This record gives sequence, structure tokens and C-alpha cells, in this order.
Amino acid sequence: MVAPTDMTLRSIGVVRNGVAQPPPAGWEAVISEIVIDNDLREALANLEEFSHIIVLCWMHHGAENEVPLKVRPMGRGELPLVGLLATRSPHRPNPLGKATVELLERRGNMLRVRGLDVFDGTVVLDIKPYIPGYDSASDARVPSWVTGR
Repeated sequence: MVAPTDMTLRSIGVVRNGVAQPPPAGWEAVISEIVIDNDLREALANLEEFSHIIVLCWMHHGAENEVPLKVRPMGRGELPLVGLLATRSPHRPNPLGKATVELLERRGNMLRVRGLDVFDGTVVLDIKPYIPGYDSASDARVPSWVTGR
């Protein structure tokens, strides 16, 4: 058994998009601004050369004290009850979010992105460039309840 370890994470920025509830049309078209701490501005150099980035967030809006160990994926009753860690549920032991989004623009310490599925005020923990081939597995497999087949 692994002993629990306390950690200290530093936020590097915050998301600004005015979204307080999930949008009815989905997150794909949502434009967000990620405001990175000004003291990290130089760390963003050349990021605009990438079409997509990976954003890691702390999803504080869905954080709960007690997290269920089994859930139905996407809250859909027709799907099987599966282990929490086999899903993308936002209700996690550590509410970390990961999204690959289109980088539309960089202005100084601000990144304008499309498709980031988080609420206004969400804390950003890290940004990474998306690199095809490195960030996607060509031989990945998923269970039938994911694909519906």
C-alpha cells in the first residue's frame, strides 16, 4: 500500500469565459481566455506555434468531500456501473481536469482557446503543447460501453 502524501500545487493561471453552468449546445464552441500569472509570461514563449494545447485544471466546482467508487459513465442509467477511475467523471479523489483545446491566440500572458470544458474562475495548474503521435495512442482500445458497440 502506498502511503498518502500531502502535496502543494501552485496555480499558474485562471480561466475566464463567463460560463457558470454547462452550455446547452456543449463545450466545443466555448471560447475561453486563460490568464497566466504575469511572472510566467516568458514560459509561454513560442506556445502560439502550436495549434492545440493540453490544459490541466483543478475542477473546484465539482469537488466533493466523499467521492463514489463506482459510477455510471456520463450519468447515463443505461450504461454499466463501473469503477470511478475507469470514467471521465469530474467527481474524483483529486478533481484534476485535462482538456486538449484549440489555441486561437496568445497575447502576452493570455491564451485564447476553444473547447475548454471548465467554468469561469477554474484554476489552471499546467499547460503543455499538444504533439500528434506523442499525445495520442494509435493502438488504444476502449470497452464497448464507451463506443456503444
